Amino acid sequence: MAPQIHRAFFGDAEHEFRLTAPLILELERKTGSGIGALCSRLFARTFSQADLIETIRHALIGAGTDPKRASELVAAYVVDRPISETYPIAIAVAELLWFGNPNEETK
Repeated sequence: MAPQIHRAFFGDAEHEFRLTAPLILELERKTGSGIGALCSRLFARTFSQADLIETIRHALIGAGTDPKRASELVAAYVVDRPISETYPIAIAVAELLWFGNPNEETK
């Protein structure tokens, strides 16, 4: 099964977000915890700012955004923005990873 893609307006335009297996490993390294613990923190709203930053940055990269551009987007539109603007993107990425796409047909 291919990784799921989330599309959302982020900062300056519509962007795609996807966490691939290699980027999940890197996200775990950057946040210092396994993907299950990270998702649990996001779902329970006990996350850190680093959890939001790294989830969004890695998901941008996973969907094809150049890593440098992903870092620039995060610096401009996550770091000094209200959490209410960035949390929905991070949680949508985590939910898609955890639950899959509810509209996808199972075969």
